[in-house]
Amino acid sequence: MVDKELCMSRFLAFRYIEEEDLNFFPGLTHSVWKRPPAGELHTVGSADEIERAILEETEAFYEPGRTAIFLSGGIDSAILASYLPRGTKAYTFRCVADGAVDETGQAAVYAAAYGLDHEIIEMHWSDFEQLTPELLRHDGVPFHSIEVQLLKAARQAKADGFDRLILGESADGVFGGLDGLLSRDWTLESLMDRYSFVRPDRTLRNPVSVRNVFERYLKPDGTIDIEAFIHGVFCIESSCSYSHAFGLAGVDALMPYGRMRMSGPLDIARVRRGESKYLLRELFARRYPGMQAPRKIPMPRATAQWFADWRGPVRAEFIPGCQSDMTGDQKWLVWCLERFLDAYEKGELA
Repeated sequence: MVDKELCMSRFLAFRYIEEEDLNFFPGLTHSVWKRPPAGELHTVGSADEIERAILEETEAFYEPGRTAIFLSGGIDSAILASYLPRGTKAYTFRCVADGAVDETGQAAVYAAAYGLDHEIIEMHWSDFEQLTPELLRHDGVPFHSIEVQLLKAARQAKADGFDRLILGESADGVFGGLDGLLSRDWTLESLMDRYSFVRPDRTLRNPVSVRNVFERYLKPDGTIDIEAFIHGVFCIESSCSYSHAFGLAGVDALMPYGRMRMSGPLDIARVRRGESKYLLRELFARRYPGMQAPRKIPMPRATAQWFADWRGPVRAEFIPGCQSDMTGDQKWLVWCLERFLDAYEKGELA
């Protein structure tokens, strides 16, 4: 099905188009990440079981001289790094912009603790300008900004001889890391306002309602099954960025947490008391004794700095001035969507 208006609204709200048979324009296609079958997942309910799953997955995937890890300043990749052989290459991203979040210092501490070969990959706005057209052609849809960083880093790793990458992606969705979404019981309207990355009705001249996506997760009591929503929407969207970037780069990736599932329901009360990812925190404390677990942040990107002076979209599809109260990450989504529409009209997506 081709429906440009629906696709624009879906992308802005969710950062991806969930149906592979729904496209912006005739002749375009796109792929959506598929969760492994339940029978292939490790069922875990303790730190010990998570550790066994990590060891099994990494030992099967790891090839000396070909395998590297993307190491952030958070606990998810730090835990994985602690099980890798000494001398393993570990890459950390750093966005070059005044005031940008810098995880490299914390990542260096992890790398030193386990004797990894740590290297920093700098990300500049010029990388986004250079790689965005290529990603738009490959993906067939506009995309989340982390894809640029993932593509650049994967290509550098491959140039260095590493075509197998290990990542901490998926831990938040599996183990209760999305404490904001898990913080309360949501009504449909409140979750639509909280979750939508960019509100289509405040951005597009002809928005299409995305309400039906949220309605799938309504419970009889009128609240949203937020765990089902996280697994059915957020986790798919997040993993799409990785699969697209790594597919274009031609590398294999292992996300061990994405190959696990909880044996029982999350202890939501613990998460709401401030113990997000409580099982991973326990494992982190074992692997890095005496070290304070850092505050969780998403993959850093300096969109606030890079879009500080952006004057907003100019195409007729957008409401003039819609960007005025947006964050940098929201501006990226609008900017990328406009670049995508322009690229199609110029015949650059073929």
